[in-house]
Amino acid sequence: MHSKIIGLDIGGANTKLASSDGTLVELHYLPLWKNTRLPEVLKEIAQRLRPERVAVVMTGELADCFEDKEQGIRFIKETVDSAFGSERVSYINSQGRFQNEAENLRELAAANWAASARLIGEEVGDCIFVDIGSTTSDIIPIRSGEHRAGLTDFERLLRSELVYAGTLRTNLAALLEKVKLEKGMCRTSSELFATTADAYLILGKIDEDAYTCETADGAGRSKTDAMRRIARLVCADLSEVGEREIYEIAEQVKDKQISVLTEAILEVAERNGLKKIASAGLGEFMIKEAAERLGFECVSVSGRWGEEISKVFPAYAAARLLDAEKPGN
Repeated sequence: MHSKIIGLDIGGANTKLASSDGTLVELHYLPLWKNTRLPEVLKEIAQRLRPERVAVVMTGELADCFEDKEQGIRFIKETVDSAFGSERVSYINSQGRFQNEAENLRELAAANWAASARLIGEEVGDCIFVDIGSTTSDIIPIRSGEHRAGLTDFERLLRSELVYAGTLRTNLAALLEKVKLEKGMCRTSSELFATTADAYLILGKIDEDAYTCETADGAGRSKTDAMRRIARLVCADLSEVGEREIYEIAEQVKDKQISVLTEAILEVAERNGLKKIASAGLGEFMIKEAAERLGFECVSVSGRWGEEISKVFPAYAAARLLDAEKPGN
């Protein structure tokens, strides 16, 4: 029997689920901007698991199918409440606290990192919590058990606490303006020809099972498919650039993404006087390398809670926080 308390992290592309005891982890690719199946999938989860209580965090309100964040929050909230029953559902806000009905609805926007930061603050202490998922990288300073980050994505982008690059869905042209090839430096094409998932699949940092998003060309997820997509980044095909050069482009992607991450972590570290990192997410491999470049201590969420929990950490943190709440608190 699985735990009767589950956490849900509803993003624009993925909905993640974890039980408070860590025995259950699920990831569902449910893009909100496309005739989303979120209502049907949540109802199926509710019927299959029959949880007593559900903790919810969200980032999907930013999806461009919504006119503004408030419309997105209302859609997600109504969908969850309909599936599980509103009396069973609790929402976590950008302070990392459970929201009551009277509080500002917009405080629920992009709050998944706040749940993670609260649990990390309790379990690890003062540090910079860095979580790289499929789409973004959160860089959250934590002191005295409380996060010190901006309360909106906009504020966090301004403070380098959010870097809009992830392990799967980032357009390679957004990271690399030029790549180094045998024939010289080559400008890249700003079409959506290839994503970070292609680069990390080729480098062996993810496997095909972890490649959960759509491919840029709608084709397969084999290494050959990924190579073909990366060749298009320089308007070429596999007869013009060989396997070795494709591998070198993928290495340049990784190096650039880690450089951007390192720069942001250093800015947050210097502003907050912190030199310890707690790493989570599908992109933990990047965080560990960034920590090495900076000479910072790195506590791995995978090492502490397991690799599967690390990939859905905000959902797990939300479930754990709800489990720890006493009635009346």
